[in-house]
Amino acid sequence: MNQSAKLSEADLIINQDGSIYHLNLLPEDIADTVITVGDLDRVPEVSKHFDRIELKKGKREFITHTGYIGSKRLTVISTGIGTDNIDIVLNELDALVNIDFDSRTVKPQLKSLNLIRIGTSGAIQPDLPMGTILASSHGLGFDALMHYYEQQLREEEQSLLKDIHTHFGNMDGIKPYLNVADKSLLEQFAHDMPTGITATAPGFYAPQGRKVRAKGTISDFIGKLNSFASKNQRITNLEMETAGIYALANTLGHKALSINAILASRVKFEFSTNPNAIVEKAITTILERI
Repeated sequence: MNQSAKLSEADLIINQDGSIYHLNLLPEDIADTVITVGDLDRVPEVSKHFDRIELKKGKREFITHTGYIGSKRLTVISTGIGTDNIDIVLNELDALVNIDFDSRTVKPQLKSLNLIRIGTSGAIQPDLPMGTILASSHGLGFDALMHYYEQQLREEEQSLLKDIHTHFGNMDGIKPYLNVADKSLLEQFAHDMPTGITATAPGFYAPQGRKVRAKGTISDFIGKLNSFASKNQRITNLEMETAGIYALANTLGHKALSINAILASRVKFEFSTNPNAIVEKAITTILERI
């Protein structure tokens, strides 16, 4: 878009106090490093490790704490569940740092945020036990979010996505999209972690191959996921946000990394008896490496 073009009041909604519409945040409220969590109750589980907290704000499911560990300023924000919420959070975080709210124009110098998701996930490979802390090398979206945005993929990603479309070609009406983690964040935070392609679903039950009462249309979805292989790449786990975070971060020029606390084995039909301890391990691991 033309950076000098003024954004309309319908496209960029700013509250009367000058905060962005959904997140209820002012530009000065967020740090350059933002940790995202799905559950709003997980925000204080992260910020309790801060040396001091300077800001607490909330609106709907979006709770934000900003503070410091040592001299490092950090923000932790809850996104809620799903890539529909990621669409809101990523676009509004970007607006907070890259749009001048007074003139409603894009700033001439753009800022790149470091976005680190700490979330929960289920493993779809039998060699990934519960309690694993796994980093997503790629986000593979089975939702529709990125069908609404232009994307530019590198040749390597295009080749991998072509293999993915071939493998999942018999799933009517579903065309997966793919994006990658930021390499520098992978090296900093996940150099000793297992990595893999994280699949992102648009729901928790049938869209993730679960069977309760309503009958799903895709048979053996977990089998389709864990049987995919392309060179040295495989799909390791399944959740509901990573692909949207990676795709929008790359589209908007931010760096993103998704860290997954594995709470379930979808192939062994097991769920952790101590999920809070696994999530705490993921939180402390990342904060120690900030």
